Amino acid sequence: MARLSLPTTARLSSTLRVDSTNTTVLKILNRLSRPSLLSLVLDWLDEQNQSLCPPLLRRPDVPEDEDEDDFYPPAHSLEELRDLYQSMQAHKGGRREVVDRVLEGDWRYGLSLYQLAMADLQYLYDHPGSLKWTAYRVQRLRTPLHEDDVEGPDGRKEDGEATDVPRFHPSTFLQNLQAEVLPDVKAHYNFDRPKGLPLLLLRVFVVDSPYNTDLAVSTRHRGRPGAGAATTSFDASRTIYVAFPDASPHIYISKSAAASSGASSAAGEAKSLRALVVEGIPKALSRPRERYALKATHLTTKNLGAMLAVKGSGRTNAAGGGWGLYAGTEVRDLKNDNPLQTLLPTPPLSDVSSVDGDGAEKNGFKRRRVNVEEGELEDEKQAKRARVAAQARFGSAARMDDGKGIERLDVIIEDPFPIASNTGIFLEDEDELDAGDGDRAESRRKSKGRRSTLDLSLSQELEDPDDGGGANGGRGGVGEGEEEGWTPRVRLSFHGSHVFAGLRQLVEAGIVDGGRMPGWMTGEEGVTIGAVRHGRIRGFRGSGV
Repeated sequence: MARLSLPTTARLSSTLRVDSTNTTVLKILNRLSRPSLLSLVLDWLDEQNQSLCPPLLRRPDVPEDEDEDDFYPPAHSLEELRDLYQSMQAHKGGRREVVDRVLEGDWRYGLSLYQLAMADLQYLYDHPGSLKWTAYRVQRLRTPLHEDDVEGPDGRKEDGEATDVPRFHPSTFLQNLQAEVLPDVKAHYNFDRPKGLPLLLLRVFVVDSPYNTDLAVSTRHRGRPGAGAATTSFDASRTIYVAFPDASPHIYISKSAAASSGASSAAGEAKSLRALVVEGIPKALSRPRERYALKATHLTTKNLGAMLAVKGSGRTNAAGGGWGLYAGTEVRDLKNDNPLQTLLPTPPLSDVSSVDGDGAEKNGFKRRRVNVEEGELEDEKQAKRARVAAQARFGSAARMDDGKGIERLDVIIEDPFPIASNTGIFLEDEDELDAGDGDRAESRRKSKGRRSTLDLSLSQELEDPDDGGGANGGRGGVGEGEEEGWTPRVRLSFHGSHVFAGLRQLVEAGIVDGGRMPGWMTGEEGVTIGAVRHGRIRGFRGSGV
């Protein structure tokens, strides 16, 4: 009698095996290097993982000559397998040797979902910049006291003054999150804690199947003749990561990635999965009479270290750039560089001898004048001023070797074009010019097709009536008593391995004036997408100002 499988709302078990001939399994293993793959296999062979990663071993009642034709005969025990893979670590070889041994020998009957999760996480640890992360703030919702204060469909409003952090328990969180998953999809969850990073990482693997048995990951299409070449539910699966930093009111969510590059899935599936996770996380964190919501912080980067420095549990969340002196936690910062100290330290530049060539005497010896030209003296003074300005504006942050690089910064300037009224210069037919520029910009945006992330984020901010622009409304940010003028559309995009370190080098080289440079160019605002109005960036409601 055929086995009967019914749709269910339960999650996928970690012991479900995926066929070793599946192309997705081969792709996941081939992404790893030989040393990483061997280290991963030895983790599978650990005693604590045998319930989830059991290899194929020879049964005691099977004769020795039965597996003579087998290219990879089963081992007698786990110790034998460990010695075999440790010996492979000792000598050089190719990755294909290890992959064939795993898929055609010791795990020929398939890999479990837990093993695939470990392989995905190993690739993430080997390539930390392979995913793009977006930071969200966990904001508590307060019950409105009056009917006029009701906002949103649930009748609740964000409490901007609340500093509560929800209590997080992994098992309870997964149980609540599973209740938010649609019944026609199944998910597998796996928690892990990266070494050297104060956060908890959750891997969410979603399969488009109503079953939580081996039918969800099977490559065989039972009862459907001629469907052997069709895309299976496992090939169309998606993976998304969620990071929970320690003692921080923020959550990092990665972009979803397809398990197979050849999967014929729609482009909107990734966005729908991300939206499902973003909507389900605050509901899973909420409790009765204690509801939370996720608020976008407009910070996106591939560097988790930079994310933890800006939106983590440290003291640098609101003290970026030169303000980092107030958030110093090292002994050197507390003794020397903290402006809050009652005893003023000796300025570090006061011990350096001046370069003006004065004929002062010290310890009975006359200082030798340096015979340099006046132009070189002036250049050296300007270089010294530039270095001092860079140190004052950036502090100890934004250095090339700090490992906290942000790859991109997108900014739109919304200030009106300055027009001097006393010069008698004015623009004729200004309304026609504005209309013409607007039509041309709109036609360019329509011809390009997909809207950019910066335009989408800013449109969402403009729809918010409580925007961070304060009393200055409108696109140009003009306050009361000011004449609204022509506002050009100026967009700045900075690209590089470490954008703010590159800007610091420009200040040190004297190319950018460190005294007149706005604060958002130093990274102290903690956003990567925003609009500048009157010199202040309003990424996340003006970054709190």
